[in-house]
Amino acid sequence: MKIFVAGSTGVIGRLLLPKLVRAGHEVIGMTHCVERKAFIQDLGAKPIVVDAFERDDILGAIGELRPDVIIHQLTSLSNWNLEDNARIRMEGTRNLVDAAKAAGVSRFIAQSISWAYEPGDYPASEEVPLDIHAPLPRKSTIDGIIALEGAVAEVPSHVILRYGMLYGPETWYDKRGIMAEKVLQRQLHANDGITSFLHVEDAANAAMLALDWPTGWVNIVDNEPAAGTQWLPVYADALHAPAPQYQPGSNRGERGASNTKAQNEYGWVPLYPTWRSGFAQSLR
Repeated sequence: MKIFVAGSTGVIGRLLLPKLVRAGHEVIGMTHCVERKAFIQDLGAKPIVVDAFERDDILGAIGELRPDVIIHQLTSLSNWNLEDNARIRMEGTRNLVDAAKAAGVSRFIAQSISWAYEPGDYPASEEVPLDIHAPLPRKSTIDGIIALEGAVAEVPSHVILRYGMLYGPETWYDKRGIMAEKVLQRQLHANDGITSFLHVEDAANAAMLALDWPTGWVNIVDNEPAAGTQWLPVYADALHAPAPQYQPGSNRGERGASNTKAQNEYGWVPLYPTWRSGFAQSLR
């Protein structure tokens, strides 16, 4: 197939492109930076320079290329800018979806998150509603996700991948990432909130496999949702950082997510089944 990947040089995109190329697909990697064209070419894909916020440019590019599939992995997370990320989810997604519909693109796969569910006492399945009543600042993230998922659902054949908290190369949890820095400086406390993690390699694999998955949304998370009191000491140890301090309580929506649907209905099996071993493997 001809596959257009938006966010092709991000933490997932750079792993996804070579997988798609090896599978025999014609891959177009979108970037807004001219300097990244060579990187995309080195991964075996054809680069195209276009800004997700430039609506006419997106419509023109998709209209000319007419891909069979669009895979949306756009984020703006490298500098912890949640407002910019919400804007990409709203405006960038809207532009991509409108371009897909205008060009007759038959399939759309998009990155979402698994911690947008309303609060609860157990890991959320896909049937749990999103947290539409969330207060600020969480509301900006939820509003972005609602806009993204609503727009993507306008494409009749679509898959929405609700990823867990990403760790691995180039993520916040990498050796030089924001979270690693906080842990090394003892700025992050272990609380009772539940998190579901996901290695970026598993995220990329799921995006490729989703080419053949049924329409709908699915949690892509590892097998072990865990409280901060469980996972943070293991992460700190893998970093050779001081043991974190305990802070009672949790933040809204920290309930984790279930991957039962992905495993039982789609046959998805994570290469990194748990953060317990995954942190150490990814930080070697």
